[in-house]
Amino acid sequence: MMNRPHHTLLTPPPPASPPIAALERLIDQVGTVVVGKHGQILDSVACLLAGGHLLIEDVPGVGKTTLAQALAASLGLQFSRVQFTADLTPSDLIGISVYERAREGFVFHPGPVFSQLLLADEINRAGPRTQSALLEAMEERQVSLDGQTRPLPAPFFVIATQNPTEQLGTFALPESQLDRFLMCLTLGYPSPSAERALLEGRDRREVVRALPAVMSVQELLAAQAAVLQVHAAPALLDYLQALIAVTRNGQWFSQGLSPRAALAWLRAARARAYLARRSHVTPEDLQALAVPVLAHRLPPRSGAGRSRTAQVRAMLDTVRMV
Repeated sequence: MMNRPHHTLLTPPPPASPPIAALERLIDQVGTVVVGKHGQILDSVACLLAGGHLLIEDVPGVGKTTLAQALAASLGLQFSRVQFTADLTPSDLIGISVYERAREGFVFHPGPVFSQLLLADEINRAGPRTQSALLEAMEERQVSLDGQTRPLPAPFFVIATQNPTEQLGTFALPESQLDRFLMCLTLGYPSPSAERALLEGRDRREVVRALPAVMSVQELLAAQAAVLQVHAAPALLDYLQALIAVTRNGQWFSQGLSPRAALAWLRAARARAYLARRSHVTPEDLQALAVPVLAHRLPPRSGAGRSRTAQVRAMLDTVRMV
């Protein structure tokens, strides 16, 4: 077969669209605060681009809250932070109606959930009743209270942090709430070079407070709309369906992926492809996001002897794209 000449180096790349340029500035800026975690930052941005909520799980002190705050500041969204504790009540989160004599009636006072980005810090330190108060907000982007349904601002994201569930004073999130999080990420300890940069640099809290917004709401909404146009070929969907079927056959997990989770995985893969300036999804997009999208949703089969992460990776190895 005759070799065809390659013109990649001669053809200039297409100019970046404004949403892509803003997203690249966003990723770079967050990387100046959360040092050495480019992959996690990229996944976090893909999660928000796909319209999903983000759960960051790790031991205390590795930068979970810093990542969430840096994303919020860089996105320039209306932001609320709630420190979840054992005595936090649903009304502390969604708001309460108070009788006002001057108006001769009850007036609703919205809670912190009525913001474009809600940071639920240490979400698993609150009781199940308060955790469940977030379910409707996360899924329907609305809050029902006192017989009325109140829409939340658009866009609306929840970024939650949690400590490992084996630590004291924590409550495991129910499966129904875990499923509302598009991705669950871990940060891990920094590399020696990244830790040295942290030790020699300014206080992270000061750096976060000084971060400017590098993306407008309009650019974010435009990027989310563009993500929906990223093409998923029929062969790619065949591969995705084969992976979904394997999660349900009982060999690897005690409970398989739901259709909602499958749609979430595809949306996240589209967002990852968009960030890579591709107009189509590849199998590598699905594979790269399998652990953050699937591991918190899929309990390993009893006696599997592997962690959720290891089980997901082992399952991936059993399916090949035709």
